[in-house]
Amino acid sequence: MGQHHLPGNPPIPLILRRSAQARRISLRVSSLDGRVTLTLPRRVPEHEALAFAAEKESWLRRHLARQEAPVAVAPGTTLPVEGKPRQIVARPQRGIRLFADQVEVPDRAPATRLAAWLRELARDRLSEACDRHAAALGLPYSRITLRDTRSRWGSCTEAGALMFSWRLIMAPPEILDYVAAHEVAHLAEMNHSPAFWAVVNRLYGDYAPARAWLRSDGNALHRYRFTD
Repeated sequence: MGQHHLPGNPPIPLILRRSAQARRISLRVSSLDGRVTLTLPRRVPEHEALAFAAEKESWLRRHLARQEAPVAVAPGTTLPVEGKPRQIVARPQRGIRLFADQVEVPDRAPATRLAAWLRELARDRLSEACDRHAAALGLPYSRITLRDTRSRWGSCTEAGALMFSWRLIMAPPEILDYVAAHEVAHLAEMNHSPAFWAVVNRLYGDYAPARAWLRSDGNALHRYRFTD
């Protein structure tokens, strides 16, 4: 197990992972950082898995070529806030101010402070949306937490705890609202049955465009790196 490379120009690093649950060999290319994970069942030899990866070399290189480069958030960077591109401008100030086409940030630790501000803005927007949808549904949720999740935009537990990715604040408002409605709908239906989607439709309306946006554009929100 561990790190291997698929030969070529350039070589492709592979992370081999053995899984007791896996029934077949599989390849996964991370949409966030381009890491390639080769998963194999418990009793499959490594050489067999590496041969499988070699057969998929053309597919792997096509996917890796489409990866978007990470964006370091800094003064001068253009960052989407509520779906609108805003240029980051550093000022000798303490707070953060949002304008139509730019966001002013402190000139000390601008990326760290901007990330904290975006989390709070996300909390405000998501709390408002969840309150509205929960009231329409007639079912309360217990709490809202925000994380920087990579595999999902939101979740709902049996106890009614809602979790969201704070990066939703970079998406258009209707996308954030859809994810809020989606998770609130789980308060009534803890599944993805037709009954669940009927609740989503009742709370939000036609959700197909929002789901399509998340599939086509959602991953781009993860490429922004907030480090000073």
